[in-house]
Amino acid sequence: MSRPAPHPVAAGQESVWDYPRPPRIETVDRRVTIDLGGERILDTSDVVRVLETSHPPVYYVPIAAFSDGSLLPARGSSFCEFKGSARYFDVHGGDRTAQGAGWNYPTPARGYELLADRVAVYAGKMDRCTVDGEEVVPQPGGFYGGWVTSDIVGPFKGEPGTMGW
Repeated sequence: MSRPAPHPVAAGQESVWDYPRPPRIETVDRRVTIDLGGERILDTSDVVRVLETSHPPVYYVPIAAFSDGSLLPARGSSFCEFKGSARYFDVHGGDRTAQGAGWNYPTPARGYELLADRVAVYAGKMDRCTVDGEEVVPQPGGFYGGWVTSDIVGPFKGEPGTMGW
């Protein structure tokens, strides 16, 4: 399958097709909030994002920034050829628990050490996630954990017909 045509980029936007492979990790000056079960379980400006070709950014925030009791060890693990072995968390807030909704790399591969004490969450399993006050849209498809905001353009991996990219 050939690479799709990137969407036009307006001023102040980034194309996910300009992101690298292997992925790049970077600290960003952004404020991230996460709400679940009617409660704000995270509000931080200590943010790292991972950028990978065709994917919206995945935002990683400190485990310590989550409200007490909102991250619970969950079953399962996975392996990323770049970042290493991941473990999963159930995310709890208010009257809700989202099963396997968060993950982290406790001993990440070389070059991704900034992820060791950070968690990413699936936005679609939360009530609301924001970046600088803008509500994010989950990366299409439900498999990947990227967050779509108005400052990025696709097309994005996860949309129908993209599994061969």
